[in-house]
Amino acid sequence: MGNAKLLPVTADTPEARRVKLAPSILASDFARLGDELRAIESADWAHVDVMDGQFVPNISFGLPILAAARAASPLFMDVHLMIDRPERYLRDFADAGADGLTVHVESTAHVHRAVQQIRELGKKAGVTLNPGTPLEALRPVLADVDLVLIMSVNPGFGGQKFIPNSLERIRTVRRWLDEIGSAAELQVDGGVSATNARAVVAAGASNLVAGSAVFGRDGAQAGLERLREALK
Repeated sequence: MGNAKLLPVTADTPEARRVKLAPSILASDFARLGDELRAIESADWAHVDVMDGQFVPNISFGLPILAAARAASPLFMDVHLMIDRPERYLRDFADAGADGLTVHVESTAHVHRAVQQIRELGKKAGVTLNPGTPLEALRPVLADVDLVLIMSVNPGFGGQKFIPNSLERIRTVRRWLDEIGSAAELQVDGGVSATNARAVVAAGASNLVAGSAVFGRDGAQAGLERLREALK
C-alpha cells in the first residue's frame, strides 16, 4: 500500500485478459442458498450485495447471510457494502467471512481510511461509486485498492438495465489503472448479461458481476455457461 506511483505497464488485450465471473447471490433463492452456491462452484467469486435502506432505498441482508454463504462455499466472498459509514462494520464483515470488501466513495467522509482499515484486516480493498458520481472521486485512492467497481446501474435493486455510457466510464478507469501500473481488478456490476458481456470486457473490465443473468429459470450452471460462451 502507499501513494508511490507505480511503473506503467502494457494493458492486456481484451482477448488475453483473464475475466473473473462473480455471480451475485442477491438473485439466488435464499431458501436454497447452499444449493445455489454449489451450482456456481465453477465461478471465480461470489458477489454479496449488502444494502441498509439508508445509503440505497432497499434492504437486502447482512452478516448472518454472509456467514451462511461462507460456511457453504469456498468461493472468494466479494462483499459490496451499500451502507452508510461502512467503516463501522468492516471488522464484523471480515469476521463473518468476507475475502474482499468494497465501499462507496459517497458513503463515507474518509474513504482512504476505510481502504486502510480493510487492508489492515487482511482483506482485499475495493472502492466504487454511483453512476452519477464523477469518476474523479476515485483518483485519490486508485493506487491503494485491489479492486475498482464501476456500477452500471444505480445501486439498490437487482434486475436493472445496463446504463450504456458505463462503457466509457470503464474505458476511462482502465486507462487510469494502466497508467499507474495497477493490477487492481476492474469490476462491473449492473445489467451484465450474455448480450453485453463481451463489450464490457472489451472496454476494459476484468471482473463481471451478474445476478439475474446467472440465477435464471434454467439454473445457475446454465447461466454461467451462457456468459462464458458470450466471452469466447
